[in-house]
Amino acid sequence: MTKLSTEFVNITEWVTPNARVLDLGCGDGKLLKHLKETLNITGYGMEIDPVKNVKAIQAGLNVIQSNLNEADIREYFDKDSFDFIIMTQALQVVRRPDLLLEQMLSTGKECIITFPNFGHWRNRTQLFFGGKMPQNEYLPNTWYDTPNIHLCTFKDFEDLCESKQIKIVSKSVVNQQNKTTFGMKLAPNWFGEVALYRIKRHEQT
Repeated sequence: MTKLSTEFVNITEWVTPNARVLDLGCGDGKLLKHLKETLNITGYGMEIDPVKNVKAIQAGLNVIQSNLNEADIREYFDKDSFDFIIMTQALQVVRRPDLLLEQMLSTGKECIITFPNFGHWRNRTQLFFGGKMPQNEYLPNTWYDTPNIHLCTFKDFEDLCESKQIKIVSKSVVNQQNKTTFGMKLAPNWFGEVALYRIKRHEQT
């Protein structure tokens, strides 16, 4: 079995056995396939890339080809159709992440989201000393051809959750080696490179 990144391992620990899962921007379905094999989950993936869709379908997964910037997932699924909706490394590429979060929290009981932290000290240093948009493993593109149109920090995301009355159930941070360090726990917005959040609607108990 292919070794999973720490990011995917952390996600797996948050998902419960036999859960109904929707994976947004599922790619070739690697995470969804792992959850199906290890936790006996059922569910769907949504992906815009037709080549990746074919690979996911060949892996035995249910995948819908869809553009998250144009489709409303509530048109596909009813309220609370899923126990978990997962979106990895895609929040920053959608046109209106705030509206997509509303769709996700309507269709799913809980959501798991990961994204690169623009507040990491290397990004701040490159901006401060170099005067240019940072480039690294998680932000590899130049400013003019990047798919990342809404880069944010941990604090930005948590402010959005507060404004939308979204409850943060759990959060974790990892670095480029997919590891968590003491510094990340102490000051995640400075030292964390990738954020992992588990969220749900505030009215749920």
